[in-house]
Amino acid sequence: MSTSTGTGWAQLRQQARSLETQTEALFHTYSHFASTSNVPPKPNEDERRTESQLEDILQRRESLISQLARLLDSDSVLTSSALKQNNLSRHREILLDHRRELSRLRSNITEARNRANLLSNVRSDIDAYRSSNPEAAEAEYMLDERRRIDNSHSMADSVLSQAYAVNESFGVQRETLASINRRIVGAASQVPGLNSLIGRISAKKRRDGIILGSFIAFCCLVLLFFK
Repeated sequence: MSTSTGTGWAQLRQQARSLETQTEALFHTYSHFASTSNVPPKPNEDERRTESQLEDILQRRESLISQLARLLDSDSVLTSSALKQNNLSRHREILLDHRRELSRLRSNITEARNRANLLSNVRSDIDAYRSSNPEAAEAEYMLDERRRIDNSHSMADSVLSQAYAVNESFGVQRETLASINRRIVGAASQVPGLNSLIGRISAKKRRDGIILGSFIAFCCLVLLFFK
């Protein structure tokens, strides 16, 4: 393999890889035209320019692949290199995938534009019908208002039902707690000396509280005195 042939192969492959990277970047830009919420009725300048750039790059890549193939066939050393053959096959596969991707994106944009145009035409027809039939438009408006009122009533009924259910649940809980309290009081009255013991415990707690409070007050007075 001559040096010039090897250099030419490397330069052509570098150009091919660079154009593949540019294609990916243009695909990212081109895909936005299908996902936008407001698709224009006709392709705008940016869309046409991006699509034209994609087609031009794909054509240039096809030309580069043809040059690589001719260079590979012209040199026996290159022809016998499995790596070079695989590189050329890979460039062809990527080009084919990118052509399919361009076709898919173009189809998505067309479908999105057709849907937007259809919705726009339907809205225009409805507006034209309402303009030519004011009585029907007023009746439709009243029906829409009635539906909104019915929906509001349904929502209010649902909220009230939930409130009643919560209130009923609170009532059941109050009855349960009252029943438990009555049982505790009844059990305490049946055990001799239990009420007296509970009273002494309560009195001791109050006494301990008074002592602790007095001690804290005394400490505060001592601190204020020696400050």
